[in-house]
Amino acid sequence: MSEVAVVLPVYNEASCLEALLERIDAAMRGQPYRIVAVDDASRDATAAILQRRSCDLPLTIVTHAVNRGLAETLYDGLCWVADHCSDDDVTITMDADGTHDPVYVDGLLGKIREGSDIVIASRFRGMAVVGVPAHRRLFSYGVFALLRLVMPIPGVRDYACGYRAIRVRLVRQGVRQFGEQLLELRRWGFICTAELLWKLSTLGARCSEVPFELRYDLKQGPSRMRALRTITGYSLLVWKSRCSRARPAVRI
Repeated sequence: MSEVAVVLPVYNEASCLEALLERIDAAMRGQPYRIVAVDDASRDATAAILQRRSCDLPLTIVTHAVNRGLAETLYDGLCWVADHCSDDDVTITMDADGTHDPVYVDGLLGKIREGSDIVIASRFRGMAVVGVPAHRRLFSYGVFALLRLVMPIPGVRDYACGYRAIRVRLVRQGVRQFGEQLLELRRWGFICTAELLWKLSTLGARCSEVPFELRYDLKQGPSRMRALRTITGYSLLVWKSRCSRARPAVRI
């Protein structure tokens, strides 16, 4: 493992961005790394903070002229990684709203060193979920139980958490094989994290998880998830997975 590229989709994250950049830098001490921040046309001071911190951090900025949503923002970050990183590198994707603590980076990378291709920071491995309303937790458990039933991926319980480590050679393979269809359900927003996992699993990825405490109480600003759109998106993902001939390939 030669370098870690942290893909950070950002949109109006000025209130917590600077502290997050500092925590990422602290978590990466001794590990060559780069932050790839994809600014999805933020309207606050996000762009100014990124420009200023690029002078003292290994920070690359990708900017959208107009807001394009999480899926396209994540996709552009992964394409940057595929174009600029080597196969032996690792990319880490994480949210920029304060809910994903970089303290878990070491555990994610440890599983990669042990042989995993994708490592997920999982909310369902015995750790707490702090600050999430009860109805949201019930909804999440129901959705992910359904996903595990109808589109099982060995080693995976948490399909949707976007806090992950992925080998760059797998990212490159996914971008080359699927192109923009890697995240074809992009209009459904947060479904993109589950769709990405499903698509990469069909390429034979070894998946594992590490325990993770989701600190939703640290989230800055209101949630951008819309329940009806999310339910519709997951329904489409299930339908596509059932119609597709592709299934998660298990390596021996």
